[in-house]
Amino acid sequence: MPSRLHLPAAVAPLAPERLHSLVENRTVYTLDGFELNVFETHQAAHRVQLRLDGLALTTMLRGKKVMHLPGHAAFDYLPGESVVMQDELMEIDFPEACLCQPTQCLAVVIAPDAIRHTLDLLNERHPRAEAHQPWSLQQPDYAHLTNTPELTDTLSRLMAVSRTSHANKDVLAGFTLQELLVRLMQTQARQLIFHDYARYVTTHRFAAVVAYIKQHLSEKLSIDKLSALACMSKATFFRVFKREFGITPVEFIIRERLGEAKRLLRHPLASVAEVCLRAGFNNLSYFQALFKKHEGVTPGAYKKQLVA
Repeated sequence: MPSRLHLPAAVAPLAPERLHSLVENRTVYTLDGFELNVFETHQAAHRVQLRLDGLALTTMLRGKKVMHLPGHAAFDYLPGESVVMQDELMEIDFPEACLCQPTQCLAVVIAPDAIRHTLDLLNERHPRAEAHQPWSLQQPDYAHLTNTPELTDTLSRLMAVSRTSHANKDVLAGFTLQELLVRLMQTQARQLIFHDYARYVTTHRFAAVVAYIKQHLSEKLSIDKLSALACMSKATFFRVFKREFGITPVEFIIRERLGEAKRLLRHPLASVAEVCLRAGFNNLSYFQALFKKHEGVTPGAYKKQLVA
C-alpha cells in the first residue's frame, strides 16, 4: 500500500469552453520574484515538449505524466511528487488524460534574484550543520522528490495568495516564496541524508545520527546519545536538525518507526501488538493513535487492506 499522499490544495480544472488548448493549457499568475503556472491536459498526448526558463518547482496535482528528460530513463510522475529542474527541455507523455480525467500540474518558476537573496540570508544568519556545505539549490540537472507535508502546505499557501486580488499580495507572496525555498532545500536534504545516509556518514554529522536511529529503531533512543553523536549540545542539536530538515529528531524517529511498522504489518502472521513493540513503540494505544493520525487508518485496518 502506498504512503499517504501529500497534495497541495485542489485547483478546479477549467471548463472545456475556457481552455485555449486541450494539451498543456497554461494559466499564469505573475508576481514579484516568481511566476506560478497551472498546466492542464484534457486529452491523451505523447512527446509534448516544454521548457521552463530558470529554476522551476513542479508538482503534480492530478492525473499521470511520463517524463522524458535528456540522458535519463523515462519515469512516471504522479500526484504527491515534485520535480525540480533548471532550463531543462522536457518531453512529456499524457497516456491517461481525457476531458473527464484531466492531468494537472503546478509549476513555480523562481527568479534568480529571489533565490540568491534567500540563500544569502540563510547562509549569513542560519548556517547549516556542516560549514563546508552552505545552503544551495544547485541541481545536477533535475531532482524527483516525494512531497513532504511541510513543502505541500507552503505550496498551498503560495497558490492561495497568488490567485487572490489582495492589494498586498506581492508582499505576502514574497514571504511565502522564501519559506517555499527553505522547505524545498529541507526536502532535498531529507531525501539526501535520510535515504542515502551511508554515503555521507563520514562527512555529515547528521548522516551518522540517521544511521544510528535506523539501526536501533526498536530500542530506546536517547537524545543525549544522538546529540553526542552529532557533537552538539541537546539544544543546538534540536535547533539545527530542525533547521536542516524541517522536522525535529523526535518527529524523524516517529516517522521511521511508523515506516517500519508498515513494513512489518505486511507479514500475514504479525499481530498489531507485536508490530508495535518491534517498531519501537512501547504503548499500544499510543501507537494506534499515532498510526491513524499519519496514515488515516488504524494499524489493524491498514493490515486488512493489504490482504483485501
